Amino acid sequence: DGQDKCPETPAGAKVDEQGCQLDADGDGVVDGQDKCPETPAGVKVNEQGCPLDSDGDGVVDDLDKCPETPEGVKVNAEGCALDSDQDGVVDSQDKCPETPAGAKVDDQGCRLDSDGDGVVDADDKCPDTPAGASVNAEGCEGDSDGDGVVDSLDKCPDSPAGAKVDDAGCMLDSDHDGVADVRDVCPDTRPGVSVDEIGCDKVAPIKLEGVNFHSGSDKLTEESLKILDGVAETLATHKDLRLEVAGHTDSRGNDQLNLDLSQRRAEAVRAYLISKGVSADALQAKGYGESRPIADNATAEGRAKNRRVELKRLDR
Repeated sequence: DGQDKCPETPAGAKVDEQGCQLDADGDGVVDGQDKCPETPAGVKVNEQGCPLDSDGDGVVDDLDKCPETPEGVKVNAEGCALDSDQDGVVDSQDKCPETPAGAKVDDQGCRLDSDGDGVVDADDKCPDTPAGASVNAEGCEGDSDGDGVVDSLDKCPDSPAGAKVDDAGCMLDSDHDGVADVRDVCPDTRPGVSVDEIGCDKVAPIKLEGVNFHSGSDKLTEESLKILDGVAETLATHKDLRLEVAGHTDSRGNDQLNLDLSQRRAEAVRAYLISKGVSADALQAKGYGESRPIADNATAEGRAKNRRVELKRLDR
């Protein structure tokens, strides 16, 4: 006993040369009470000799990079709260735990929808849609009539397909005669002229401006074909229209030859319009030769005006 520095050691306890209980891992808890007898040197332990786990997450403090994890939160091997989809929002707070990799999320871990239209930013081709606007699957406002003006701004939401419209989504009326361009056979009517339902002067025949032929023939010029394409497209919107295609010449040359030429030219225009979709029943061709001048045949300018093709209504 004179050499025993621990004279009250419990019976059966293993002791060192000084009579004190052994502490093999040097953690301050004797082997007889140490439930973790191989604790690494320097590790803080509890009363049972086991490494401390202050936040009770199953990861000891010495390995725990997040030592203050809230109770009950699932953690990874480093003691930090799990973020299964790696969006920066831990699972315990993540309302959208399966967010695709790389997606931007809000504080709740859900993908951002900056304009609140129901389409997440990653899929939203129109990320600045006004609040309350109805959108399609791409997050863009609807355009029911396909005129390029979204429904929320479209004052004429039923514009016909292909019709040119203004900023309000309404069909253009370039000459302001009350007949939209898409249905206007005479889109350049002078201001103040009283027009019919096809946008043309109620009295005067319809002159096909710019429709010309190669000299002395019934072959239409390339520029004329482009003009007639537009005429055909407009006439197709008036199914009940009945027209005479009237051909006229100047006074140069033989009267009979001019009459024949004007007839062939009228027929050429009729045939082209029919080829572009105008009903054959809607058109008749008639040549008038030089018999109905509208200008002085003594001048080049006058003769040019007299060489013309006109449309005359037969249904009124």
